[in-house]
Amino acid sequence: MASTVSALPRDELDALLRQLDALRLSRLALYRPYPPQLAFHAAGMHHRERLLRAGNQNGKTYCGGAEMAYHLTGSYPRWWPGRRWDRPIVAWASGITAETTRDNPQRVLMGMPGEWGSGTLPAGAVLDTAPARGAADLIDTVKIAHASGAPSVLRFKHYEQGRRKWQGPPVDLVWFDEEPPADIYDEGLARTIATGGMAFMTFTPLEGMSDVVHRFLSGTSPDRHDTNMTIDDAEHIPAEERARIIASFPAHEREARARGVPILGSGRIFPVPLEDIAVEAFAPPAHWPRLGAMDFGWDHPFAAVELAWNRDDDVVFVVRAHRVREQTPALHAAALRPWGERLPWAWPHDGLQHSKDSGEPLAEQYRAQGLAMLPQRAQYPDGSAGVEAGLMDMLDRLQTGRLKVARHLADWWEEFRLYHRKDGMVVKERDDLMSATRYGLMMLRFAEVDAPPRPMPDRANRGYAAHKSGLPGRAVTRR
Repeated sequence: MASTVSALPRDELDALLRQLDALRLSRLALYRPYPPQLAFHAAGMHHRERLLRAGNQNGKTYCGGAEMAYHLTGSYPRWWPGRRWDRPIVAWASGITAETTRDNPQRVLMGMPGEWGSGTLPAGAVLDTAPARGAADLIDTVKIAHASGAPSVLRFKHYEQGRRKWQGPPVDLVWFDEEPPADIYDEGLARTIATGGMAFMTFTPLEGMSDVVHRFLSGTSPDRHDTNMTIDDAEHIPAEERARIIASFPAHEREARARGVPILGSGRIFPVPLEDIAVEAFAPPAHWPRLGAMDFGWDHPFAAVELAWNRDDDVVFVVRAHRVREQTPALHAAALRPWGERLPWAWPHDGLQHSKDSGEPLAEQYRAQGLAMLPQRAQYPDGSAGVEAGLMDMLDRLQTGRLKVARHLADWWEEFRLYHRKDGMVVKERDDLMSATRYGLMMLRFAEVDAPPRPMPDRANRGYAAHKSGLPGRAVTRR
């Protein structure tokens, strides 16, 4: 083969090399992000810190490598929604160890050893490389041609070097592939302050609710953005393969490895497999009683759910969910009125608080917007409204198959997976739809039908009579 190539005329050889470069370039040119990956890229326009929290083999590292290549070369595709640099940048790409840095971010960016330019960085853009110590074929520094004419500089680093090795001159962009220790993340982020740069992470949260994960899920900083990508979003994995892949993971790691959910272990409030309670979307029969329930919010989101109750079997279905931040009661009501004019609405105790602007209680503001707010706040028939009692009711229903949730309600499932305790106390973050569901179950006795119900068996009649009489029936049994 070598003698054949060397015998080619120079112009034919140059043409062949250009074709090879074009084939290498096509790997990045053909990148079309899935919706969560696109949302992750877009968040770079307004957020200095980003996390792509995803399962194994869902495409998180390739997503990070594609973005890094765009910034280093300054060659952005037409569809690019994120931040752009019109000048050369200095960037760091990193992993846990020297070996994992070589095998993951370096491989995605540069290709395999001896084939530099076969990754997301096209061959024609790689101007020079310098080797690193610590692992065979590990690169220290790469110079990359930028569209402006001057080169960008990329360095590969790893967490095992320790914090001191992460101190140094300013950089524009830092990519953490796999979760870094908090001190390494802080040091890397600090390097971007002087440049007005940014940092992003791509990892599967196998360390649970660590300090790094918590700071992104707490939602306390407008600089941070968390994107969750699950195996269901990874279109390159055939649907029939997904169940097999999920089953291959250890049971306690399945949610993390398949859906990017932090391992919470005994800290999870509802340790129930998703597959046990998820149902496909459906239109509830007209004779099923329905109830809406809401949790008020502004800085933390306002949330609402619709419950449909199969009273014959005492199974409650969450069929709709709505969650939004920083909107007024008028906008909330406009979104919820289409759920049904006669739909009764359960609401929590803070609905009795008076608004500073209007002086009206919150619940009255929603009633004025045309929602059928129940006359009293969410409580059990005896007047109690304990959080722990409500959580135990939810858990009992989940474990006995009497609470089901439509599979497409992504916001509800996100909260369900992350709902946990710390030091025995419920963490009041990302719990808005969970709270709304709890209020709805507490007031299930007020669910109504839009049409006369069909005749019910004695068992269901007894349960319904118990609710109407104010006695705690099975649906609102308290522990």
